[in-house]
Amino acid sequence: MTGVVYLVGAGPGDPGLLTVRARELLESADVVLTDKLVPPGILDDVPGEVVDVGKIGGGTQVPQDETNRLLLEHARAGRTVVRLKGGDPFVFGRGGEEAQVLREAGIPFEIVPGVTAGVAAPAYAGIPVTQRGLAAGVAFVTGHEDPAKGETQIDWPPLAAFPGTLVFYMGVRALPRIAERLVAGGRSPDEPVVIVERGTLAGQRSVSGTLATIAERASAAAVRAPSVTIVGPVAALGDELAWLDAARPLSGRTVAVTRARAQASALAGRLRALGAEVVEAPAIAIEPLAVTVPDLAGYDLLCVTSPNGAGRLLEEVRDARALAGPVIAAIGPGTARALRAGGIEPDVVPERAIAESLVEALAGVPVRRALIARAEEARDVLPGALRERGAEVDVLALYRTVAAPLDDAARAAVDGADYVTFTSASSVRNVLAAGATLQGPRLVSIGPVTSAELDAHGLRGDVEATEHTPDGLVSALVADAAVSAA
Repeated sequence: MTGVVYLVGAGPGDPGLLTVRARELLESADVVLTDKLVPPGILDDVPGEVVDVGKIGGGTQVPQDETNRLLLEHARAGRTVVRLKGGDPFVFGRGGEEAQVLREAGIPFEIVPGVTAGVAAPAYAGIPVTQRGLAAGVAFVTGHEDPAKGETQIDWPPLAAFPGTLVFYMGVRALPRIAERLVAGGRSPDEPVVIVERGTLAGQRSVSGTLATIAERASAAAVRAPSVTIVGPVAALGDELAWLDAARPLSGRTVAVTRARAQASALAGRLRALGAEVVEAPAIAIEPLAVTVPDLAGYDLLCVTSPNGAGRLLEEVRDARALAGPVIAAIGPGTARALRAGGIEPDVVPERAIAESLVEALAGVPVRRALIARAEEARDVLPGALRERGAEVDVLALYRTVAAPLDDAARAAVDGADYVTFTSASSVRNVLAAGATLQGPRLVSIGPVTSAELDAHGLRGDVEATEHTPDGLVSALVADAAVSAA
């Protein structure tokens, strides 16, 4: 039985620009043959086999014939295959060639367009590739032709005379030749030019100049691939229409996330959306414990002390109606949100997500018998305070946190980051136990308990969230980045 191949565009780099259709196909594919230039993180949870068939200019190459062979092999085996390409598969992506191979072999295929870098990178730099009065058209041109082949498919004089914007893909090393041929063809040496490096990705930057100066400026700035070059009057609009720095206040910053992998993706996604380059270095893992939830009818108070605890409790009870009897207290806003996601509205939620604040919030709540749903190892502030009030307290350990090892590359990435985020005391302990020094980055803590753990190891927490949630942590980090950039 023959399978099907989807030639899918992954977009220019920002994971948010991946299409809904592309995401659906990645989630259902048996095999993904991927290029190098795909959005970071989108392949982390892909259930199928992922095969890297990418090419890097001047680096490792997977021959196109080998990619074609793999497409046919997997499709003939009846598999659903996604051929994932950076940008759009039909814009300098060799998608047309691969479609021809599939058609000749009788393999069914579908084309899934993606956002191409030639439009997206200029847009992220504030440059419209067309603009009334400035450019009525746009031409996409490869800048990657091999100068040793002795001939070119580009007719330079007509291209130079084209009355619109020119966008060159993959042309960093060829910039001197491109500028020279455009000027020789009649373009003004003073025509504006902008190179956008890592367009739509964290660390995007632009280098501006003219046809006469851009090659020298790009060399001085050490511009590297992936980059696109925009030639034409619209390039001068970049300064006027720049929006990225205001919308992406963490642009150019590297942030290490040490949360458990299952929880890290949401935090990492939020940071990436703010422009950060995210290093995912999970130092802890959540290990569920086998438990039997007691009959809650015998309790007048149920305390849930973490989002993980909320999730595990809801998994075990299955039916939220089982929690209808006691007063339900969440340790903070993040835990409250996790309970609400399962259909439970907590009765008590202190603003600060620490046990001391929950003890204060419960001061006026009558308690005879309480159940505390928490991690296996946790501070005894809450059960101790309730027992001092005369309550009978049972602890239900729903999960434990265990150390997740960090390899050499992860340790180096953590120590080389601008910021390292910690959402628990155990993440601090485990990162240090894994060999990271934490001497260079600014250290960001989700709250006072985590900050105290940093202090206990002789480390100074640079930033502490006011609201002890991942959103609060992000807000505090953004505020600190703004101060340091001023």
